[in-house]
Amino acid sequence: MDLSTTYMGLKLKNPLVPSASPLSYKLDIAKQLEDNGASALVMYSLFEEQITQEMRNLDHTLATHSEAFAEALNYFPEPIEYKNLHAEEYLEQIYRLKSSLDIPIIASLNGVSAGGWMDYARKMQQAGADALELNIYYMATDPAMSSKDVEENYLNDIRTVRHACGIPISVKVGPYFSAFANFAVRMVAAGADALVLFNRFYQPDINLSDLTVEPSLHFSSEFEKRLPMRWIAILYGQVKASLAATTGVHSSEDAIKMLLCGADVAMLASTLLKHGPNKLQNILDGLEQWMIDYEYESVEQMKGSMSYQNVAEPAAFERANYLRILQSFKI
Repeated sequence: MDLSTTYMGLKLKNPLVPSASPLSYKLDIAKQLEDNGASALVMYSLFEEQITQEMRNLDHTLATHSEAFAEALNYFPEPIEYKNLHAEEYLEQIYRLKSSLDIPIIASLNGVSAGGWMDYARKMQQAGADALELNIYYMATDPAMSSKDVEENYLNDIRTVRHACGIPISVKVGPYFSAFANFAVRMVAAGADALVLFNRFYQPDINLSDLTVEPSLHFSSEFEKRLPMRWIAILYGQVKASLAATTGVHSSEDAIKMLLCGADVAMLASTLLKHGPNKLQNILDGLEQWMIDYEYESVEQMKGSMSYQNVAEPAAFERANYLRILQSFKI
């Protein structure tokens, strides 16, 4: 039985990939993930804000003391010598993971606005990353910004990062676009080698005791897989890029459904954070047993067999299913 898959040109031993999370902070946990079957590892994200804030801190420090210590020309480091602590630590972690593991390491760069922080894509490649996941997390709150403006910002980000490095690039985005199929094709044309569907937008809550808006973090649920599953099924065969399923993958059944719809890999985080790295082996065993039971010889044979273009009733992925579901409910 052949469990291997190809994800944006990377040959992987199976389709299970831990997604960006704190699991990649420590080498021992990363090694446990590999030992339990991880075929690649997406690192925790380096955020635009972490890079730009320390750049601003350096600019402020140099400007503040530029006259007070005019005679001490070597008092501060030259900009080229200055090290962004967050970014340098991240690059060192890439090197450590590459030195310790035998699976591909996918770096993660999280941001939205154009700027010098994108140069770190090249530095991640130089540190040894096999690929890069560009995680674009953006909420358009300005009424003057149109959907066209938002999409063009995304595409410019992809083009800039594509220009900055030569390793494969996946793009992780949210689902909130009016014509996602069209936008997916345009992201690939801009330089994306893979699309990661979908980013989870964490929603704030209100503390009624002190009337403050506070952050709220919840693990994903299995129900949330429905959205990426549907769109992967629709996009399979229509975009010339790899497809990764993320959000809501908690079991072997979830991973199997994603593959049947057309995903090249199924990415997991919440279930691994809750149950530990051993959960990965459990999911992999379940995938292999299902393939035996249903006489599949390879993951490639499974991929896309239940996609929009291959199912007997493609309308199930469209509006027709909406009507059917509502009419099926009886009081």
